[in-house]
Amino acid sequence: MSKAAELAALIGSGQAQGNKNFVTNGNFQIWQRGTTADTATTGDYMCDRFLVGFSGLDGNVDWDQETSTPDGHNYALKVSTDASESSLDAGDFLRVEQRFEGQNLQLLQKGTSSAKSVTLSFWVKSSVASTYTVALEDRDTSSFREIGKSYVINSANTWEHKTVTFEGDTVGALDNDNAYSLGLYFWIDAGSTYTSGTFSSAWQARDTDERVFDTTGWLVSTSPQFYLTGVQLEVGDVGTAFEHEDIGTTLKKCERYYQNYVTNVFYFNGTNEPSSEVGNSRVLPTQMRSLPTIGNKSSTHGSVGAYSATVQAIRYLTVSSHGTGGFNVGFDLDAEL
Repeated sequence: MSKAAELAALIGSGQAQGNKNFVTNGNFQIWQRGTTADTATTGDYMCDRFLVGFSGLDGNVDWDQETSTPDGHNYALKVSTDASESSLDAGDFLRVEQRFEGQNLQLLQKGTSSAKSVTLSFWVKSSVASTYTVALEDRDTSSFREIGKSYVINSANTWEHKTVTFEGDTVGALDNDNAYSLGLYFWIDAGSTYTSGTFSSAWQARDTDERVFDTTGWLVSTSPQFYLTGVQLEVGDVGTAFEHEDIGTTLKKCERYYQNYVTNVFYFNGTNEPSSEVGNSRVLPTQMRSLPTIGNKSSTHGSVGAYSATVQAIRYLTVSSHGTGGFNVGFDLDAEL
């Protein structure tokens, strides 16, 4: 195929257009929650839009921002544990995830005869060379349809670029709303609960023991480490060059799900409304996915207490004490999937 024909094909598929990457923060530029954690809890978000899932582990799961990366990428995610498993129990697993809203995936035409394939490309490095698994899971169908693909890390502690293609699924449409419709899973390791069946690389109703190709040996290895960057999921059967977008665009995409306001960001002036409240308002820089929950991050003269919220504005913050001129607060807003 000539270069002109190849470009025409890419344009026709949508792959040569901007905003082709379904993954948000795939180059790990935005870290609103900080750049390190020593004792993660399953379900914790790490760098923006990526969360960690695990079960049954003997040691703590840690995550960090990594700056030793492949050319063209400034940051990566590092996942590690502070203790190896003495033996791999059946239900043990560790994975990295990103979750997607159904309304952002309608062009995939999932559940129709025109369902489109998607291609995942990424850079990966691990302390254990083995065969690993990536998967997509449809969360809208009652059976949780899933497709997995295996890939090989050939050399330990070496950055390698991987590409896998997931065929389109003609069964089960994704809901056109802002809820969690599709999950992308990077399985780092798993026990026999997930590996004892015959691994299926085609779409099917989720069968727990067929979800992962095989145990990788990562969890029982000494000082295991897993790194990830340059994650791109795009329409079509071919992986194209990673789409580098400006950091302002990436930040706004991340702020749809999470916004962090540290100490001294807001300085409120006013009279008490009533005895323990100061009336004020703040329009958020980005409209959030849903009504956010508010968390107390820190404060100078008190803690965040009762509040009411809309999708775009926090109307009241209550503090237990304050000065006559005002007070400073720190809080976060969470509208994650």
